[in-house]
Amino acid sequence: MMRNPGLARNDRVKMKKVMSARWARIAVAVAAAGLAVSACGTVKMGAAAITGSNRISSATLTAQVANLNSAYRADQAKGIKPQRATRQEAQQVLTWLILFRVYDKLASQHSINVTPAQAQRQLEGLSSEAASSKLSLDQYVSAAGALPPDLLPQLGKYFAILSELEGRIDGGKAPTTTAGQDSLDAKVGHYQCVASKDLGVTVNPQYGVWDYSSYSVVSAPSTLAAAPTPSASASPAVTKAPC
Repeated sequence: MMRNPGLARNDRVKMKKVMSARWARIAVAVAAAGLAVSACGTVKMGAAAITGSNRISSATLTAQVANLNSAYRADQAKGIKPQRATRQEAQQVLTWLILFRVYDKLASQHSINVTPAQAQRQLEGLSSEAASSKLSLDQYVSAAGALPPDLLPQLGKYFAILSELEGRIDGGKAPTTTAGQDSLDAKVGHYQCVASKDLGVTVNPQYGVWDYSSYSVVSAPSTLAAAPTPSASASPAVTKAPC
């Protein structure tokens, strides 16, 4: 079973029940969906987020939010309701876009090179789990993961990198005890933290901040005087890397 170090251990025991709670911590507080991105502080004009020397453009984010909403409409036509909080699509999608870059960085740091075939095997595993819930893969990832189906190739690569890293840490033998799982989670979490820190992830304030406790974009009070302000997170975001 694939695991995500950005999620609580007991939230990723299963990926069933419509994607299960594996992605529960990917779900974020309150989105700034549809807000225009403007220059603020170190965030460049037209950027939803900066990762390293690259940016995730507001145009890319807007397009992917539209893709997710399109998937939601298709899901709902089949009687499938989104399992993530609605009106938070911008933060949810931006979280995925950032996580994919974090894991690309992690792979570079640890000389992990995954092949398209490895990524495809991860998606085949997800497809099998989707089928067991009588869902298509697109329905599976959109309804419960708030992931635009257009990003499935990136998701396959993300899980392939994670699987390779975990295999190196635990010698290819999945932990059989809670203590062993906790130890693996801590080690993977540390590597994820280092990769995220080295990228210097910066989120446009209109979308929130990058939270190192959940590795997701969460809301924070806006510093833009005239901008609509999303509600702050229920608990304070950890904006300084703890590694």
